[in-house]
Amino acid sequence: MRVPQVAIIGRPNVGKSSIFNWLSGHRIAIVDDVAGVTRDRMSHLMHVEDRFFDLVDTGGIGINDVDNLTKEIEQQIEQAIEVADVILFTVDTRSGITPLDEEVARRLRYIEKPIICVANKADDPKLDPQADEFYRLGRGKLVRVSAHQNRNKHILLDLLLERLPEFKDATDAAVEDAEMKVGIVGRRNVGKSTFVNTLARADRMIVSEVPGTTRDSVDVRFMMDGKSFLAIDTPGLRRGKSVRTDIDFYGTHRAHRSIRRADVVLMFFDAGQRISKVDKQLVKYIADNFKPCVFVVNKWDLMFNKMPTEKWVNYLRDTFQTMWHTPIAFITGDSGKNVKALLNHAQMLFKQSRERVSTGELNRLMRRALEHHPPPIHKHRRPKIYYATQVGTQPPTIVLKCNNPQAFAPNYRRYLLSVLRDQLSFGEVPIKMYLHARSSDDKRNEVATEEESVDQVES
Repeated sequence: MRVPQVAIIGRPNVGKSSIFNWLSGHRIAIVDDVAGVTRDRMSHLMHVEDRFFDLVDTGGIGINDVDNLTKEIEQQIEQAIEVADVILFTVDTRSGITPLDEEVARRLRYIEKPIICVANKADDPKLDPQADEFYRLGRGKLVRVSAHQNRNKHILLDLLLERLPEFKDATDAAVEDAEMKVGIVGRRNVGKSTFVNTLARADRMIVSEVPGTTRDSVDVRFMMDGKSFLAIDTPGLRRGKSVRTDIDFYGTHRAHRSIRRADVVLMFFDAGQRISKVDKQLVKYIADNFKPCVFVVNKWDLMFNKMPTEKWVNYLRDTFQTMWHTPIAFITGDSGKNVKALLNHAQMLFKQSRERVSTGELNRLMRRALEHHPPPIHKHRRPKIYYATQVGTQPPTIVLKCNNPQAFAPNYRRYLLSVLRDQLSFGEVPIKMYLHARSSDDKRNEVATEEESVDQVES
C-alpha cells in the first residue's frame, strides 16, 4: 500500500501554507500576505502515532496568476485532489464565506473522499461562533484551528488519522489481485497507437475500449496468459513552444494524468530519431512521480542492421543518468516482436513496486552498509542511523530514523539508496527514502554495530 496523501485545498490567503508548516513542524512553505505565492505542490512525510502520510500544500483555487501560470497552478491542484486520500478544505474564520469558498465547495461536492473543513485563523475561542457559517458549505467535519496560535492541532490530527485509509500489511497486499495499468507515453509518431493495436490483434481478447472524459485518455483492456491488463493510450506530445491550442494543452494534461494513473509506464522512443526535449520532459515527470518505467525503443526493425543495441543503450544511459536502474526494451510494435517479453518485464516491475521487506532485514542491511562505509564526520560527530522501516509500497518507501538528518550529505544518501536498490527485491523501480530525526521517547537502535552495542552495555 502506498503512503496516504493528505491535500490542503482552498482559495488564496486562507492560510494553507501556514497550516502546512504548522502541522509539519517545519518552515517549508513560503508564507506571505500576497496571494499566489504557492504554485507547485509541496509535500512532507508526516509520522504521527505510528502512521505515516504525505502532507501536500497546494496553490489557491481561483488565483489569477501574474505570470500567466493559472492553468499550470490549476493542474497542480487537480493532481493533488486526484491522488489525495483525505482533503483538508481550508477556510478563513475571520473573513467568513466568500464566493471563492463556495466555488471550492462546489468543486469538492462530487469528490468521494473524506473531507475535513479546517476553519483557520480562529485565534481565540471567542471567534468560534463565526466559523459556524461554514456548515452551510456542507463539506466535511468542521474543526476550528489557529496555525498562528497553535490552537486545536491535536484535534485536527486526530480527525485526520481517523480518516486515513486502513494500513494493509504484506500479507494483505499479496492477496490482492490488482489489474496492472500500463501507461503508454511518448512524443508524436513513435508508434504508441500501433503498439496498442498489436495488443488487440495478437491472440489477445479486447474486453472493452473505454473513452474517458474530454480530458482523459483511452483505456484499452486486454488479456495475456489469462491475466487482465489495462493499457492507457495517450496522444503524442509536441514541444512546449508548439502547444498553441487547448487541444495541445490537454494532450499534455492527458499524458501526465496517464503517468499518474499507471502502475508501470512504457516510455516510447523512435529508434530512428534523436531524443528530444519532449522526451526529457516526460522522463522527468515519470521520475518526479516515482513510477516504474521501461524505456521502449520502438521500430527497431528499421535499425537492426544499422546500429548495435549497445549504442542506443549507452545513448539512453548518458541522457538520463539518474534513471540508470530503468530497464530498456527493443521492440517492433507493428509486427509484435518482443512485445510479450516487454509486458512480462512490466509485470516484474509491478510486482517489485508492491514488495515489502521486513524491518529486521532492512536493519541488518543498514548495519552492513554502515560498517562497510560509515557516514563522514559532521561537525566533529559521526551521524547515526538507529533503525529503518518500510512504510509504504508503490513506490517502496523507506524511512531511516537517525540523530541528525542534515548531517548526511547528498552523496552518502545516494550510497544508502544504491545499497537498498542493489540488495533488495525492488532494484529496478523507484525508491523513496527519507531520513527522519528520532524522537526523544523513541529508544530503538536496531542498526547498532557490534562496537556501538558494546559501548551501550558498558555505559
